[in-house]
Amino acid sequence: MGSGKSTQGKLLAEALSLPRCSMDEVRWDYYREVGFDDEKQREIGEKEGFGGIYRYWKPFEAHAVERVLADHPDCVIDFGAGHSVFEDDGLFERVRKVLAPYLNVVLLLPSPDLEESIKILHARNGGGPPPGEFDLNSHFVRHHSNYDLAKIVVYTEGKTPEETRDSILMAIAKRT
Repeated sequence: MGSGKSTQGKLLAEALSLPRCSMDEVRWDYYREVGFDDEKQREIGEKEGFGGIYRYWKPFEAHAVERVLADHPDCVIDFGAGHSVFEDDGLFERVRKVLAPYLNVVLLLPSPDLEESIKILHARNGGGPPPGEFDLNSHFVRHHSNYDLAKIVVYTEGKTPEETRDSILMAIAKRT
């Protein structure tokens, strides 16, 4: 969260003259296709906190990735945070398989130093989580899924959004 996905989605779509789709804008419709329930989420949150909600979302996130790719071909898609992180091997494999044909799956991180990335992302998001709460950014930054799914990694710290966009475009050009 706070890595610049939405900003880069907009800038890349403009630069490439392609439509843009933000997973954060469409995900709930996809989740509901396969049984997402607001009341169940609320109950889980009351019993288990945000960590429980996070676990509840995972199957819905895998479905949303599959659907957004099917529904938005030839498009710049910015995934919401978490849509590339799967603890369950079966869910991870589903997402890996659907992303396999795509050459330009980009992971944005502030720094190659993971601890520095976490520190920067916490600062961008108003500080780390409250004590005892599930630390999503630390989990996302350290989780293998992001690295296993990404085909390009771009570091953003010290770059303007436009410089980051240009770094992504250069990396894409090298792959084609």
